[in-house]
Amino acid sequence: MLGPDDPLPARPYRVLVAGGSGSGKTTLARQVGTVLGVPHLELDALFHGPGWTRRPSFEAEVEAFTAGPGWTCEWQYDDVRPLLAARADLLVWLDLPRGTVMRQVIRRTVRRRVRHEALFNDNHEPPLRTILRDPEHIVRWAWRTHGQSAGRVAQVVAARPDLVAVRLTSRGAVDRWVAGPLATRPAGGP
Repeated sequence: MLGPDDPLPARPYRVLVAGGSGSGKTTLARQVGTVLGVPHLELDALFHGPGWTRRPSFEAEVEAFTAGPGWTCEWQYDDVRPLLAARADLLVWLDLPRGTVMRQVIRRTVRRRVRHEALFNDNHEPPLRTILRDPEHIVRWAWRTHGQSAGRVAQVVAARPDLVAVRLTSRGAVDRWVAGPLATRPAGGP
């Protein structure tokens, strides 16, 4: 597994960003798409229909998008994780400390609620008081599932030894990687 300062062996075209809820997957996937000049797909936008319901076309849309020559997206949702892993040529793992992730997810949740920001298909964050009674509230979910990415990443790396994987363990490491190895064209690459 590569670190934030290790050069990439080749220019990636199909990039997954793994990490727990609130770790910054979407933000990084969007940055990667911009640097590489490939489209970014926000999986939450495809998954969530009105009223936070699952959109029936989710899997077909992910299948169609990832059939393209270049893309970046978050590595989430059990139903499409195997497809995404099979088609990717780079996996970036945001392995940030729980405290960092919790600060990020709480800040994002409060901001979205206070500003009444419209999310996917005009959904909105629920009232903040639901943190106390809803076990699936995003803040509680982020806390409970924080460590699950490690096992998933280990499994896919073992199953796909050809898949280049990068582990980033801090916000500083993310910034260094984006500005350094990601932005630098590998020797002999396009």
